[in-house]
Amino acid sequence: MAAPTTGTLPFLLLLLTVVAGAVDAVSFLSLGHVFVVNMTGNIVFLGFAAAGVTEISLTATLVALGTFLCGSVVGGRLALRFVDERLLTVATIVKIVLVAIALIVVATSHESLDALQRYAVIAPLAFAMGVQNASARRIGIPDLTTTVLTMTLTALAADSSLAGGTNPRWSRRALSIGSMLLGAFAGGLCVLHQGIAAALVLVLVLLAITGLLARFAFRAPANAADV
Repeated sequence: MAAPTTGTLPFLLLLLTVVAGAVDAVSFLSLGHVFVVNMTGNIVFLGFAAAGVTEISLTATLVALGTFLCGSVVGGRLALRFVDERLLTVATIVKIVLVAIALIVVATSHESLDALQRYAVIAPLAFAMGVQNASARRIGIPDLTTTVLTMTLTALAADSSLAGGTNPRWSRRALSIGSMLLGAFAGGLCVLHQGIAAALVLVLVLLAITGLLARFAFRAPANAADV
């Protein structure tokens, strides 16, 4: 079976960047100020919680960090067996199952989530994002990690004309930043106006689209246009 084109893979990774923004909107706004995507933020939160900041849950932060690492291990194992569209397809199926588990926990809660239910939502979401991060790392398209933007922002500025650079891949970098922003905006709107379940349904729809496109896209000639 043919793999997706070089031009298709960046688009799929941009879709997954939207997913990451939406998932972090769910976790930060609804699950006790914890990230399931931005592990740099969680390391900082871990320090805050250890210092006694009561707004940050030490347990929730540790759950997110631990399950993200477990997901990254699984993603790394998948990367040993699959490449390109196969890796993206299998990883997306795994993430759909995990997000569906989180949605079931939310849908079956009769009122607001208690602490145990929050952890039961945080864990599969963080695990899914660990799988995603490891998969994107294996695919290895520059500036499209799907979950981390610090180096993308740095590269956009450091390689710009203002810094004496030539603006390489500026459009891809800008699209990556915009995709994360769009995901956070859409996820935030869903959480604030419709609830956690609506945001998770949005994530599932985006993952389903990504999986279908990865499954049925075919590789074009090696010089196919890139994002």
